[in-house]
Amino acid sequence: MLAKVSTPQEVQCTSGTLLLEEISLRQDGPVSPSFTTSKYELWAFYLYYIGNNGLSGFNFGPSQFQNLLHLAGYDPSKPPFTAPCSTGTGCVLPYLGKTRDINSIVLLTNGLSFAIQAVLLLVVGAWADYGEWRPNITILFTLIAVGVSFAWLGVEDPSKWQTGVILYVLGLITYQGALTFWTAAFPGLSRHLPDVQESAKEAQKGSKPLEEHAKFESLSRNRVSNVSFAVSSVGEVFILVIMIGILEGMKAGESTENNTKAFSVLIAFSGAVWLLCALPWFVLEKRRPGLTLPSGTSLFTIGFRQTYVAVRECFRLKQTFLYLIFYFLMGDVLNTTVTVIATLQNSVVSYSTLQLTLLLIVGIITQALGIYGFWLVQKAYKISTKAMLSFNVFWILVLTVWGLIGIHSDKFGFKNSWEIWCASPTLNLLSLIGTTYCRLYQAFYGLMVCPWYAYTQTMISEVSPIPQMFLFFALFSVVGKTSAFIGPLVSSAIITASGGNNNMPFAFLFTLGTVSTVFLYLVNVEKSRLECEQFIAAEANRRVFE
Repeated sequence: MLAKVSTPQEVQCTSGTLLLEEISLRQDGPVSPSFTTSKYELWAFYLYYIGNNGLSGFNFGPSQFQNLLHLAGYDPSKPPFTAPCSTGTGCVLPYLGKTRDINSIVLLTNGLSFAIQAVLLLVVGAWADYGEWRPNITILFTLIAVGVSFAWLGVEDPSKWQTGVILYVLGLITYQGALTFWTAAFPGLSRHLPDVQESAKEAQKGSKPLEEHAKFESLSRNRVSNVSFAVSSVGEVFILVIMIGILEGMKAGESTENNTKAFSVLIAFSGAVWLLCALPWFVLEKRRPGLTLPSGTSLFTIGFRQTYVAVRECFRLKQTFLYLIFYFLMGDVLNTTVTVIATLQNSVVSYSTLQLTLLLIVGIITQALGIYGFWLVQKAYKISTKAMLSFNVFWILVLTVWGLIGIHSDKFGFKNSWEIWCASPTLNLLSLIGTTYCRLYQAFYGLMVCPWYAYTQTMISEVSPIPQMFLFFALFSVVGKTSAFIGPLVSSAIITASGGNNNMPFAFLFTLGTVSTVFLYLVNVEKSRLECEQFIAAEANRRVFE
């Protein structure tokens, strides 16, 4: 059986798509009814995404971590631990053999976390394509992540910030691991939808053209992807509304102690919701068989072998290689920019659980509007994926330019609460009627930046040959994880070297982002299609792992 692409959206090389569909239909034959996707399994898939929303390991966990650092730190202008950190002063702590600014500590720890993720997924990431291991790994990552969420209940005092480091790293790793292996279920789930199976049978009988079946299957994948995103967004908003009630009941805004305890309670509550939403998926997911391991490999070596083969094949495809460079550089810029802004955001809102919860609500609504809006524009005007991605990248660079202003200014550059709100991932209608409390960052991020995650995945499929698609997605996954830890480490060093100027990394990020756009400009999708066709023809009689 040929591997299917592990991505919700894909735009494929035309002739390559037909070749893959023809081979797949001929080799697979009738699909076992026991693997047909039921409506209960499909909704269990959607429900899991509501739980694995990132609130525990990706949002409140990091915020609580930075909050503990701020409360445990001291003013560097005074003797160590004699004056607490406060608004307008620096804030440092000894960490890994050196006294560092707390924002530098967050970036450094974040980089280390991504480095561990890269190595871990390099080893186990390929297991999503082979055998029947993937569901068990999803369950394991989920249970560990939920356990980490509850463990935060024991970390409510600043003196335990070292324990917070461990929980912060584990939270990020397990969240990403669970998300990765849950996502890997998507291709098989969509391919075994009843209407897709019926279409495949018609194509096998010759009553439907292969090209029409390929388009129908692609449309079905996009439908499942869009519905899962919509269901998750709606569910997450309801969760956050409940959290606001929890914060009011705990009187989180009345004291620093209450606010710190509230952080841990919200993380634990997120973990409980995740477990509740995950249970139906654990039970209802069907164990569909994956690929057979190539000869001479094992579960512990296939990840490295897969990455090596993908790199080797990538060098033969010039357009793919150009996009790989762009993806590495700009992915690093975006991941690090978001992390740097998050550290500034937490400082600006004084680590308020209520403010951060409201920011998340704004962010979720706007990111849904942003991604859907981009798609409507692209559909209406038939704009290419590369053009939409280029437009999206421009606004990512705007974020770095805004941060640059803050190097020498205290009035702009994510230094004020109105900037943070306006840049959040949500459209704030108040900004349209002229309110002076425009929520800039959250709205901007959701509307103009979040589409990155959809279009970069689609571009991968546009510049990769279909039969070896799983190899190239594995390669891009490893590249993404690698870039995700380099930027934070460099930015941490920049903040330390600049004497604690938390906006200084934006100079590095803007420069790197500008350079990366050159590689995107050089990518020629039409040439890539020709390279795909030539590659498929050349590989027709050659086993890629030999």
